[in-house]
Amino acid sequence: MKLISTLAAIAATAMLMPAAAQTTQKLTATKANEYGLIYSLPVTELDITIETEHSRRTPGEFYNYSRRHLGLGGAITEPSTTVTVKSVTITPRGVADPDNRWLVQFKSGSTPYMLLTPEGLPLAVNTESVADSNRPALPEPVAPQPTILETDAARQAMTQDMIRSSSTSKRAELAAQRIFELRDTRSDLLSGQADNAPADGQAMQLVLDNLSRQEAALTAMFTGTEQKWTSVETISVRPDSLGLADEVIARISPIDGILTPDNLAGAPVTLSIDIIEQGSLPVNDKGEAKRFPKGGLAYTIPGRARVSVNYDGHTIASTEVSLAQIGVTFGLDPSLFTDKKAPSKLQLDPTTGAVVLLGPAD
Repeated sequence: MKLISTLAAIAATAMLMPAAAQTTQKLTATKANEYGLIYSLPVTELDITIETEHSRRTPGEFYNYSRRHLGLGGAITEPSTTVTVKSVTITPRGVADPDNRWLVQFKSGSTPYMLLTPEGLPLAVNTESVADSNRPALPEPVAPQPTILETDAARQAMTQDMIRSSSTSKRAELAAQRIFELRDTRSDLLSGQADNAPADGQAMQLVLDNLSRQEAALTAMFTGTEQKWTSVETISVRPDSLGLADEVIARISPIDGILTPDNLAGAPVTLSIDIIEQGSLPVNDKGEAKRFPKGGLAYTIPGRARVSVNYDGHTIASTEVSLAQIGVTFGLDPSLFTDKKAPSKLQLDPTTGAVVLLGPAD
């Protein structure tokens, strides 16, 4: 198993033609290239995308007075941070194998063409329609939002007496008094007993919302605040053909979040790959493995494996995937694509190199 990277950025750029919502390059068999097209079959990598949720709890300035002045229990008394795993997404992805390059040789005088990814993985032959990638949507990181004490409402709620006082006890008493004043003002507005009440409903709502924000800010000075945000990181792994057992691919710290595997400040996230089925060559009527056709178009018959991600004694993600590296390579007769009366078209999976569709060309 090869650990490719953390925070893997999976993108490709090239001066290429668009097809089926992805960039491709189109190669046509001509006399200039002696009717031969070169491409690479893939090795399958696994992108393990981990979404973590971070929480930071901070005591309020007056947490010791929360029960005395407001009758509130459960105030935050100690600063703390926690990190939990929110989701894990396992996504297979094909990468061109430099040791698995092929030349398909077509009949002279024919003009079949092949669509390839920017790095040379085959997508289709004799059609510009490619197979759906079926890649799952990945979570986006969410930045922490300011706490109520970091907003204008907190500054508006502070009275001159609270600002001038050097006594924490006195400031707590004044803050509690201000909370009750805000509640009384809101009650008077709602009951219609307030002087100089807003003239219309929209203005009234703005005033009520501002009063609520000021009360929330003052209350947070007693009960404390909590901030939440999420981080998303992707770890790329290239499995070999032997499977894998509890390989540490990352660590998670309750303070710093996702760490590299060698950073012992966090608990391990492990990866296991159990091979379910090895790819095998097709056989003829006698049960004998078929031979690779001369000059044939090579493709992969992949194997299947169960991929599991484990953390804190639990399996947090598990799925079955096809892997090129536990499969075998076979080929299609190139004459299928040059038949003048009924040429064939082909779609291939760039993740594994497997045949997705083989049928009459459009």
